[in-house]
Amino acid sequence: MLKCQICGKPADKHHIVYRSQGGVDFPLNFKYLCSEHHRGKSGPHKNRKLDLLYKVEMQQKLEKLLYKEFYTLDELVNLLQINKGMLKKLLKEYKLYKEGYRSFDVIYRLMGKKKYTEYMLQEYYDFIGNF
Repeated sequence: MLKCQICGKPADKHHIVYRSQGGVDFPLNFKYLCSEHHRGKSGPHKNRKLDLLYKVEMQQKLEKLLYKEFYTLDELVNLLQINKGMLKKLLKEYKLYKEGYRSFDVIYRLMGKKKYTEYMLQEYYDFIGNF
């Protein structure tokens, strides 16, 4: 049984980058949350700040994990624990160099073709602070 990473209650998988945003099933894209911490008032589906925070954290983890400039498909499968066929499909629009796929392209695709930054979080805090 999955347990909420915040309170320890029974949990569901939360996709950090939602499927509707281009997110896919692989361990770094999951956070295990109970119903309150998932879809409740303070959960990422209703709390944009938390949603952004989770995305920034995930992207930073990917950047740490994929620190080299290029990776072969097999290296990516092993590092990300992701289905090879799905990964091939995800990366089909990106150039495959002789050294492999560029880590920047892989991260960009896994983040739903968006780059998240700490600055976005700061902008959010500044914007909310004006209300």
